[in-house]
Amino acid sequence: MAEVRYEAASRVYPGSPPVRAVDGLNLSIEDGEFLVLVGPSGSGKSTALRMVAGLEDVDEGAIRIGDRDVTAVPPKGRDIAMVFQSYALYPHMTVAQNMGFALKLQGLSKQVISEKVAEAAKMLDLQELLERKPKALSGGQRQRVAMGRAIVRDPAVFLMDEPLSNLDAKLRVETRANIAGLQQRLGTTTIYVTHDQVEAMTMGHRVAVLKDGLLQQCDTPRALYDRPANAFVAGFMGSPSMNLRLAVVANTSLRIGELAVPLTRETVSAIGRHNLTEVTVGIRPESLALAAPGTPNGFDLDVELVEELGADALVHGSVVGEPESDRLVLRVDGRTPPALGQTARVVLRDATEIHLFHPETGERLI
Repeated sequence: MAEVRYEAASRVYPGSPPVRAVDGLNLSIEDGEFLVLVGPSGSGKSTALRMVAGLEDVDEGAIRIGDRDVTAVPPKGRDIAMVFQSYALYPHMTVAQNMGFALKLQGLSKQVISEKVAEAAKMLDLQELLERKPKALSGGQRQRVAMGRAIVRDPAVFLMDEPLSNLDAKLRVETRANIAGLQQRLGTTTIYVTHDQVEAMTMGHRVAVLKDGLLQQCDTPRALYDRPANAFVAGFMGSPSMNLRLAVVANTSLRIGELAVPLTRETVSAIGRHNLTEVTVGIRPESLALAAPGTPNGFDLDVELVEELGADALVHGSVVGEPESDRLVLRVDGRTPPALGQTARVVLRDATEIHLFHPETGERLI
């Protein structure tokens, strides 16, 4: 096991202009930590992972694993094991042979290989499948074999590049719980890449959010959700995502339709320092609630879509009298949602649950 450190690490692809796929990344993954790299397509998360693996060059800065600078070390010398999205199993080999192949290349005895494969197979519930070939396995079973192949090597670092993306929804939930539990038992430093922010929130000790090759924020899932550093993180983390819209500053309050949101003295001061007349306000869907028609200090919402999820329902709509492009979503009781086409009265549950961002830079104001 070992700490992994990106030290102002960059990957720059030639072009006009050059593309900085990963740009000056400074990030430390502690010994035994499960860190998730998350971001939209093209954010640089897989490139950052491959830089640790040695599959991508580091054009600027350095990569360290433990006390070693591995920037120029070939992949086989880095003591890492990688689990790919495609599983990358040898079709002509059995499960046992796939899991033990890397150990065979290391020159270990058949007995040692057999013992290590048996131990990993027991851990992953693969004992009954050891003599099968990949074509006789389900997607979930193949993924467990790929995990077993990494485990038997007992590496310092696990690297996982979207390993669940080929599984169906139910199996994804089950497998991510298995991976998180397995990592906790093994205590191996793990870097896990996904574009799925729900996966990131439920698996990682910490989550690093990337956009256009730049690190936006790295913190615990709860901290990212409760206190996003900027509007991008606020809109990306959470399902459904946070409502983000411009709101007019009126003395010591913000206006959203008929709703006036009171501001604290510190917030008014922060807005004043930037000489802003409007700000980007963020409100989580669960921070909004339905109310009786005519309830004061609320706004009317034209209901345009209702997603019934069982216990909850997601209500999408536009604030009456405001541009349709600024739609809102709120989470309500699934047993009593409003009907499509209805006008619903909406209030803010708690004024302290709003998030304020600079309308141009997107940075958090307070």
